[in-house]
Amino acid sequence: MNTNREEHTAEDICACCRHKNTPRSEKEQKNLQSRINRIIGQLGGIQGMIADNRYCGDILIQIGAAQSALQSLGYAVLENHMQTCVVQGVQQGNTQILEEAVELMKKIK
Repeated sequence: MNTNREEHTAEDICACCRHKNTPRSEKEQKNLQSRINRIIGQLGGIQGMIADNRYCGDILIQIGAAQSALQSLGYAVLENHMQTCVVQGVQQGNTQILEEAVELMKKIK
């Protein structure tokens, strides 16, 4: 399988198709991994707060921050999906991909 984005068809990279592979640039991959690492750090902090019997309000504030970070990550992945898989799918006549995109938007609200 080629790694150049321009050489992939929607079938190759579309999350709804059988290959379920979306090639990302090194920069995109690094950004997503960095976001995930920050979220993992936040969750570890929350775990420590619970172990230390910290004040409930403080824990809830941190949970809200982690939820916000996770939602932001979801929007970044969705944006990439819309710009790659969905655009290429529509260009190739696959209008079902629009229904999938709507369902994915509902899942990350």
